[in-house]
Amino acid sequence: MAYTFDSRVRYSEIDMEQKLTRMSLVDYFQDCSTFQSEECDNGLTYLRGQGRAWMILSWQIEILRRPSLGEKITTATWAYGFKAFYGYRNYAMYDAAGDTLAKANSVWVFIDVETGHPARVTPEIVAGYGIEEKLSMEECSRKIKVPEGQEAQDALQVCRYHLDVNRHVNNGQYILMAEEYLPPKFEPKRLRVEYRKQAKLHDMIVPMVHEEQDTIVVSLCDEQASPYAIIEYSR
Repeated sequence: MAYTFDSRVRYSEIDMEQKLTRMSLVDYFQDCSTFQSEECDNGLTYLRGQGRAWMILSWQIEILRRPSLGEKITTATWAYGFKAFYGYRNYAMYDAAGDTLAKANSVWVFIDVETGHPARVTPEIVAGYGIEEKLSMEECSRKIKVPEGQEAQDALQVCRYHLDVNRHVNNGQYILMAEEYLPPKFEPKRLRVEYRKQAKLHDMIVPMVHEEQDTIVVSLCDEQASPYAIIEYSR
């Protein structure tokens, strides 16, 4: 079943233009599905007791309009499918008039925390969420092709504030890192993220950037140029 929660855009969530940041948008989506999990008894405490966790594999986010400071917003999420180890989830954000501000598709993998290997999603998990209709939006591959000729930037070290409860870099933090390499006035309408492996405390992340007229790809890599995450911004 769909889950929603209402909020207002806070000062702590805006950029220099008083618009909701893209990282804050992702945080709203992530928080919404977390709240749903807690309400249907599939939350963090339950999963930890089972030795399980959900890890995100990819985002595809379409941004129609970023809301401004103080705007009333509603965030929604629902699962539209489960298959073996995977969960498929949509998100949407609406303004006070009910118009869509942003919508997203995401793919998640259910893992055994001790081994780090995928684990089958149980019928109990599926029953807790239910299955809703898939959101109508253009479907892109969750795999992002790394362009040739990316330029390496100064390395970043993973700090404690980058980490979440799973002790690795939270998915939204990769987006915050990548934002640094967007040119001024570049306003993407589509954000895609592919997560390939987990960065942990004190790891070094080397950003690799490739810019074209309407697309910027930022690969956040280890010191051997193997990506942790790839972020693609398109106008």
